[in-house]
Amino acid sequence: MNRRDFFASLAALAGASQFDRSIDAADFPPIRQLTKGPKFHWFGYYDKLQFSPDDRFVLCNQVDFENRSPRPDDSCTVGLIDLRDNDRWTPLGTTRAWCWQQGCMLQWLPGSETEVIWNDREGDRFVSHILETKSGKKRTLPHPVYALAPDGSWAIAPNFSRLNDMRPGYGYAGAPDPLPDTSAPDSFGITRVDLKTGSSRLLLSLADIAGKFPFEADEPKRVKHWFNHLLVNPTGTRFVFLHRWRTSEGRHLTHMITADPDGKNVRLLIGSGFVSHFIWKDASTILAYAKPKKDMDWGFFEFADDGTDKFVEIGKGVLIGDGHCTYLPGNRWILNDTYRDKNKIQHPHLFDTVTRRRVELGEMQLPDPYVTGSRFNEWRVDLHPRFSRSGKLVTIDSPYSGQGRQLHLIDISGIVG
Repeated sequence: MNRRDFFASLAALAGASQFDRSIDAADFPPIRQLTKGPKFHWFGYYDKLQFSPDDRFVLCNQVDFENRSPRPDDSCTVGLIDLRDNDRWTPLGTTRAWCWQQGCMLQWLPGSETEVIWNDREGDRFVSHILETKSGKKRTLPHPVYALAPDGSWAIAPNFSRLNDMRPGYGYAGAPDPLPDTSAPDSFGITRVDLKTGSSRLLLSLADIAGKFPFEADEPKRVKHWFNHLLVNPTGTRFVFLHRWRTSEGRHLTHMITADPDGKNVRLLIGSGFVSHFIWKDASTILAYAKPKKDMDWGFFEFADDGTDKFVEIGKGVLIGDGHCTYLPGNRWILNDTYRDKNKIQHPHLFDTVTRRRVELGEMQLPDPYVTGSRFNEWRVDLHPRFSRSGKLVTIDSPYSGQGRQLHLIDISGIVG
């Protein structure tokens, strides 16, 4: 399918007025490649603070190989790119706790102008480092992190060993699952970490959640459970996570669950078993690609985290297929992407919630080595679009330039104003 046919098919579903079908490559917003070979660069997930508060520096991971699973002794360099100095790369440190899909949780510490945090491994224990980028002063916390509170004072994390065992590409090598034969352990699950003192405590165990929200008869008792995709809301008053398990028949099922910062007031937000990517829109609303009920079609829906079971579909017929979704500042625009289509193209795009207009940001080819047999290949390169603090810039990870996975910058200021 060529570009014209692609947009024509979308328009047929959504209504011609909702799409710019005449778009040409020259009409895409400006894009520049920030990193280059021979080493490979990427950031990872779409819900982390990659840009510094002033939009000058962009965080990035660097390795010297691709297209295989990380081994325990494989080191990854973390660093930053100076957008105002010819995209100059400065290394900040290294890690042996990283994965292809989410890196090492490298991100700016909320509320700080100069501090960054990332995960590492010391022996068979995962830790996290907080670095002051100006002075180079670093301190190490005795626990890894996943999602940070908006004030930068605490974080939450799953068990990365169990995660690596159940979903390679998201956990870390080097520290095996401590209870590989236990379906839902009561000794680990989601941990809260104090980023000032380094102290930690278990909030919710896998046993707590597997027992509280059974799915089909006794099925969840007979399979291994894990947690992934944790995210704190914009006010720090709730967090969300995915409870996942693989059935004895091989099905992959998911619950979306929210809780208070102390692990109390737990709610099953989506119980159909079918949930994928999501983002907090505000303190009590989550946008997710899901099937709210088993007999419904997949789509993007906003769910109210207020105990009412309310949801509403967003972008029906326009936001087509799963994607890594975020709201730009102000919540008018949704930044999103697609997986590779049959022409091996990924499509980063914006969706205007007011006009229901979808604006394409480019067409990125994803060659076969990055998708072998299934899009769930752990070393695939998803675009994972991430916006700057101002909402005027977007970064993506892509090998479309022919130099392996590299970081690219898209200027969307002419679109969003």
